[in-house]
Amino acid sequence: MNALRKIAVGSLAAVLACSMAACGSGNANSTDSASNTGKTVKVDEKSAKATSISDFGGMDGLVAAAEKEGALNVIALPHDWSNYGDVISGFKKKYPKIKINEQNPNASSKEEVDAGKTNKGTDAAPDVYDLGLAVASTSTDNFASYKVQAWDKIPDSVKDKDGKYYADYTGIMSIGWNADKYGDIKSINDLTDPKFAGTVALNGKPAEAGAAFNGYLMINQLAGGDIKNLQPGLDFFKKLKDCGNLTTVDVTDGTIDSGQTGVVMDWTYNQASYQKSLKAKGVNWKFKTFKNAQVVSYYNQAINVDAPHPAAARLWEEYLYSADAQNDWFKGGANPVLLDSMKKDGTVDQTTLKNAITIDGDPVSYTNEDSTRITTWLQDNWDKTIGN
Repeated sequence: MNALRKIAVGSLAAVLACSMAACGSGNANSTDSASNTGKTVKVDEKSAKATSISDFGGMDGLVAAAEKEGALNVIALPHDWSNYGDVISGFKKKYPKIKINEQNPNASSKEEVDAGKTNKGTDAAPDVYDLGLAVASTSTDNFASYKVQAWDKIPDSVKDKDGKYYADYTGIMSIGWNADKYGDIKSINDLTDPKFAGTVALNGKPAEAGAAFNGYLMINQLAGGDIKNLQPGLDFFKKLKDCGNLTTVDVTDGTIDSGQTGVVMDWTYNQASYQKSLKAKGVNWKFKTFKNAQVVSYYNQAINVDAPHPAAARLWEEYLYSADAQNDWFKGGANPVLLDSMKKDGTVDQTTLKNAITIDGDPVSYTNEDSTRITTWLQDNWDKTIGN
């Protein structure tokens, strides 16, 4: 299972809200170690400047250039996060001549970009990034422009017009719980029932962790608030605290396994991971989203402008926006960015679609300015109302 990394409050307040990378406590489980050496590397200029597959003369040319490089450095991709394990395995199977070096699966978005800067000019630098919007949108000088073949299928609202970064997948904020122990949960008001004493948890503090921040926004919406009116959410959490049901312990695999956190607010793809792991232990973990509180936050792909393997980086992006990889993310509980187009062209995995939780209604989204404002408000109000 996946326990989200917590990011401390710093100068990039927006990072706390929506820039959690694909990060967690999960083991990379890689058959390829991070064997890059940090040696100076000279890259092919043509590959490094390529802005589309046409610059390689088509897919065959791109594959040939990537195989000549022979390696790809990825970072912050734990295998249990949105089914990245199968995504990586799929790439390896399709392109066995390219060795994947997996670096720091627990890195935050900021740490990903910092790794690129620190290792610039060497074969230890990440080739590609998986980033939250706050970091992606403020770090474009560090990214190469590249538009994948599926570019026109990616909505304009979730991509940089110059191809510096573009959305890949999102979760939907949800409530998960041990259904064997607690039965059904129909609304947030059910959470005040004494049977939930001391077990209802956000995944972290809302001013310090992306999952908790978005969990707060979900509850705030359900309590009658919105992006501009944050008080209803705080009032509800105060109610949970006063009735003894709210716990502020950090959510981990262990607290979920033990039942210490029997109700958890988290992304659907993390809930799917919990569900899969607990099923093997005989526990029926359920989770649900709410139509009027579809809080979403897309992660984004970007190529390091100083990628040591620029052709492999571009081949990786082409693979991620193929039906194979998009369906792998979908199977992991995420909503891939090409889901709507895949439904139309018939490439979506029908078995997954039949059982998947997909965005239903108008999603609740926010700007970087919103996230900074909300984080500041939470810093000013959460601790004095709820406690540390």
